[in-house]
Amino acid sequence: MIAIIKYNGGNVSSVQNALNRLNINSVITDDPELILGADKVIFPGVGEASSTMRLLKERGLDILIPTLKQPVLGICLGMQLMCKGNEEGNTEGMGIFDINVKRFPPLELVPHMGWNTVSEQDSPLFSGIKPENDVYFVHSYYCELSEYTTSVCDYILPFSASLQKENFYAVQFHPEKSGSVGSKIVSNFINLS
Repeated sequence: MIAIIKYNGGNVSSVQNALNRLNINSVITDDPELILGADKVIFPGVGEASSTMRLLKERGLDILIPTLKQPVLGICLGMQLMCKGNEEGNTEGMGIFDINVKRFPPLELVPHMGWNTVSEQDSPLFSGIKPENDVYFVHSYYCELSEYTTSVCDYILPFSASLQKENFYAVQFHPEKSGSVGSKIVSNFINLS
């Protein structure tokens, strides 16, 4: 069973639909027992950082998520809230990744929205994915490059398209909106041991 963390953030239904297409059972929940007992956990997100973090704190999920031992996948805002701090609303994150989330400088159109390639792919999530395969992004804030970076995208500047630390995986793009490439990435996550 895959637990999709519920916190009134957008995109949880899209993530569940992506799992349904792969015939993977999932539940959308904020119940700590269900989350702790899941085989894998997905922490998706579309929304604003400070209000989302407030909702997570109300449910105690900000304390629970960093303690999880099974594979966890953060998507977009989920990835950003797994970091130390976020310039959006001057938000303190969960600190799983000891890096900051910054707003893109207004040198091009922001938000970064559309299809882009990711390079320097160094994660089991990208098994079978070619460097020229595009994935879909929608974001105004980005995670810095760091020791946790497992792929890079370049829009205005190079940023972390994905991160990994121990059992915590995260992607800035939306695999659930990235067609067959995204489905393969989700499948790779589901097949992690």
